[in-house]
Amino acid sequence: MPDHIGAFLKASRCFAALGINITRVSYDKAVDSHMLFLDVEGTPEQIKKADAALEKIGYLQNGTNDAGVVLIEFCLKDEPGSVTAVLELIHAFHFNISYINSQENGTAHQYFKMGLYVEDPGQLTAFMEQAERLCKVRLIDYNSSERTYDNSIFYSAFVRGLSQMLALTEEQKQALLVSSNLAMQTLDEQGLSPYRTFDSISRFAELLARSKGEDFVPRISTYPITEDTEILLIEPACGSNTAVIRSFGKLLFVDSGYACYKEEMLKVLRAAIPDYDSMPKSLLLTHADVDHCGMMNEFEEVIVSCGSAHSLENEARGENGFREQNPLHKPYIDICKTLTSYAAVDPKKLRTPWRHIEQLREPLTQIGFFDHGDLHFEVYEGKGGHLPGEIVLIDYAHDIAFTGDIYINTHGLTAEQAAYNRYAPILMTSVDTEPTLCGEERKALLRRLGVGNWKIFGAHGAPKDYCVRQ
Repeated sequence: MPDHIGAFLKASRCFAALGINITRVSYDKAVDSHMLFLDVEGTPEQIKKADAALEKIGYLQNGTNDAGVVLIEFCLKDEPGSVTAVLELIHAFHFNISYINSQENGTAHQYFKMGLYVEDPGQLTAFMEQAERLCKVRLIDYNSSERTYDNSIFYSAFVRGLSQMLALTEEQKQALLVSSNLAMQTLDEQGLSPYRTFDSISRFAELLARSKGEDFVPRISTYPITEDTEILLIEPACGSNTAVIRSFGKLLFVDSGYACYKEEMLKVLRAAIPDYDSMPKSLLLTHADVDHCGMMNEFEEVIVSCGSAHSLENEARGENGFREQNPLHKPYIDICKTLTSYAAVDPKKLRTPWRHIEQLREPLTQIGFFDHGDLHFEVYEGKGGHLPGEIVLIDYAHDIAFTGDIYINTHGLTAEQAAYNRYAPILMTSVDTEPTLCGEERKALLRRLGVGNWKIFGAHGAPKDYCVRQ
């Protein structure tokens, strides 16, 4: 909207006339003087009419914009008039100054930092060439700065940067724009600076993009269990592991990584399992987090606990899953879903073979059994320390446990996996819903393992070899 008196009033009148209720408002002129975010409730017909009315008065502009602010440092002689030539050059290029900072430092030079609003990035090269004839100049990385130097395009510039890394659709860009604003508003209400968080989101996106295509090089290992059963473990740099249990010609997947790596994963699977496409396949989820559920839609059957099914069914209806029900986590989960191309699963694919216990009294409670080929698992549901609906599978005959995120081998992470795992706690405050309870679940898991040499398959990192003696 325009930065004019009465601009919000004009939009409000539009909604009121159509009987639409405003449920959230976010505006910060210091961050973006033209961007007003509104969440509203109304019928599809009312919303459609509001779109038309707002477009008519120029309030909805979804086109791409390459304008941006560049932060430049000019090393000027500390003498009268030295800055005048620089200002005249800026004026000649019709750049607008959004930020200036300089102070003498007792030397023969002053360092002027200026934020310049550049509508045509193609002009920047010519400007820098002419500026270098006047003094030493350098571009400063805008994303690493500790302040907002741009009061007009923060959100669009942030979203454009992520979009270029991950080739997002226009629909994904709009979703990311809204989620980014909600993250900013949430941080503001807590009195927290947004820059570390937004920098972490950018770095998270960089890690995702770095592992795409030919650069998707997961660590792959195979573990023979019996003459007819083996486990293929695929560990990508970003997202959960995928364990494929191959037994008597059938494949059981335990978790499935991020959706954005679907094509890369299929290429890996077809190379590792020559008859992959013709084999019966099922997916079992240890819990319903976005980094475990990416390939759900590739399977005809998705096996989950009743709690995880409830979360996934909520998502299919367009409602909040378990993670998003925490308002502090919601914007970051929405951002993660957008960046990783997450799609909800058809609830008809969900199968819940175990009993549902309304109130779990213990950190781990047995809810049933599960068989696949040679393997016979006891299934335990966690109380929700990491996420409600989480399960653990233990095969006592073969000393194997699949533990999801309740227990992972932190010492078995690759350097890339460790880098990825550093950002989730920053984005969500903590990856565990209740960290203390999750610690109790880990202890309860280890107590449940009987005597033997165990191999614990966590959802991130290499399996953990764990010996229990008499």
